[in-house]
Amino acid sequence: MTTDDDAAVAKIDKLTENLTKVEELTQRLVELMASRKPLRRELNAPNQEVFTNAATAYWADMVQNPTKLLEQQMEFWGKSVQHYVDAQQVLAQGEAEPKSDDGPPDRRFSNPLWQSNPYFKFIKQQYLLNAETIRTAVDSLEDISPTEQRRLKYFSDQIVEMMAPTNFLGTNPDALERAVETEGQSLITGLQNLIGDLEANNGELIVRLADETAFKLGENIATTPGKVVFRNSMMELIQYTPTTEQVHEIPLVIFPPWINKFYILDLKAKNSMIKWLVDQGYTVFIVSWMNPDYSQTQVGLEDYIEEGYLAAISEVKKLTKQKQVNAVGYCIAGTTLHLTLALMKKRGDTSVKSATFFTTLTDFVDQGEFTPFLQNDFIDGIDDEVQEMGLLRSFIMQRTFSFLRSNDLVYGPAIKSYMMGEAPPAFDLLYWNGDGSGLPGVMAMQYLRGLCQRNEFVKDGFKLLGETLHIKDVSLPICSVTCETDHIARWKDCYVGFQQTSSRSKTFIVSQSGHIAGIVNPPSKKKYGHYTNKNLKQGADDWMKTAEFTEGSWWPRWDTWLSGKSGKMIAARDPGDSEHPALEDAPGSYVKVPATR
Repeated sequence: MTTDDDAAVAKIDKLTENLTKVEELTQRLVELMASRKPLRRELNAPNQEVFTNAATAYWADMVQNPTKLLEQQMEFWGKSVQHYVDAQQVLAQGEAEPKSDDGPPDRRFSNPLWQSNPYFKFIKQQYLLNAETIRTAVDSLEDISPTEQRRLKYFSDQIVEMMAPTNFLGTNPDALERAVETEGQSLITGLQNLIGDLEANNGELIVRLADETAFKLGENIATTPGKVVFRNSMMELIQYTPTTEQVHEIPLVIFPPWINKFYILDLKAKNSMIKWLVDQGYTVFIVSWMNPDYSQTQVGLEDYIEEGYLAAISEVKKLTKQKQVNAVGYCIAGTTLHLTLALMKKRGDTSVKSATFFTTLTDFVDQGEFTPFLQNDFIDGIDDEVQEMGLLRSFIMQRTFSFLRSNDLVYGPAIKSYMMGEAPPAFDLLYWNGDGSGLPGVMAMQYLRGLCQRNEFVKDGFKLLGETLHIKDVSLPICSVTCETDHIARWKDCYVGFQQTSSRSKTFIVSQSGHIAGIVNPPSKKKYGHYTNKNLKQGADDWMKTAEFTEGSWWPRWDTWLSGKSGKMIAARDPGDSEHPALEDAPGSYVKVPATR
């Protein structure tokens, strides 16, 4: 035998050895899945009624308009047969120049083999045809409510995305090429990654998006200097160290969402909003929320308001010896800031001079992409979960949000990790995204039932702490920053709620990009621009048509707005005082507590 023959035999032997290891790991995976304790109700699964209603509408449409459905079927059959004939001709003729596709670019099919190899090309085109047929059928249904149609579209899209050929080893050329190149080692590593993710999440499949060993809070992420100056059972209050000799008299207190951690606003120095605000001469405080455990299942929105918002505002006033503060609320914390302001109005409390809201919803009349998750069957499932566990656990919310962008946040990362055997990237944003927080059961159901489903805050009022709170109770100067492509808090929906406040001083901004990138958009990047329009009496579409576009970040514009409400310049304040000694360095302890499993 030649040297080349010896090498080939050795390679085959190594591949065989690795494939044996794959079989062993697969058995371990089966045992792990068999021991998994399922949720009381699989929350991401559709209620059978969704498909029953769709089937009823489909057959009713067939009876009333059989021609339309026959045309759809004949078109599908015709294209399927043509794809098959084309593939057979290419196979018979041998290698052929690949034909260009007419469809839009799809990065899932970027490997040249999807174009040049008849097998892969046939699979891809048949998949795309199947997807198009399913979506056309869903869109053409008539005797079905808009809510049911939106839900059916979501769940049918999930099936379409799940069945993509790239999600299966035998029809993924990238994964097959990698397996051959690595003599099967990529499959071993991928299975080890999969088993590791399952074991880390008690059998629940949560794809690890980032290298968790690459970041350490306070060392290479969340590093803006400051001190924890107050702590209670709900939150730690952090005051940041000034970088200017003088600061604005009126302090700024930021309330981040408690679904994730506050350091989205302090990932690294070059894109840290907290650092940027400190550098502009503001005395900045931020709330770092507790990550609830099973002893805090009865915590409700009233506790977040009394022991979170009102306590933080009170302590900031004491620390700075000011009668008022400026406040910021991000996402769900912005919604709850509205509730807090309405309560303070009822109580005659004028401690907040102005409020800014980032990507904040208050009117849930149009539930957007969350429609599938805000119907009774899904909320009943969450209710069952929190009745049994006491908490809405973090992985449930993480999985729900991920499936809104399943190719980017589920299947794409899964293919790289489990099929290609790649390690997750050291990416700070994805690290933060995976560092979630659970919700106390009582608070979760108050928010989902009262605010999201019944829309009480903009209708008859939301009852809390002995008061009936309404959006019209919010009357102080306010600014809302929304994001053009935000799929979580759509800017048009934020606009509708913002219009209903009774404030006489309103500023509304739409930043380019999405829920995170549109907010964390430092001026130094010179990346995303923003839209403004003083006329807030028109509808959202007309507002945008007549809006003025400005290149670059909205941060300087907001600084101009905020500085006008922040008083004179005074000597800079060091964190803490004699009554509020520093408890520890920022970012504190609460932010380091992992989500309860």
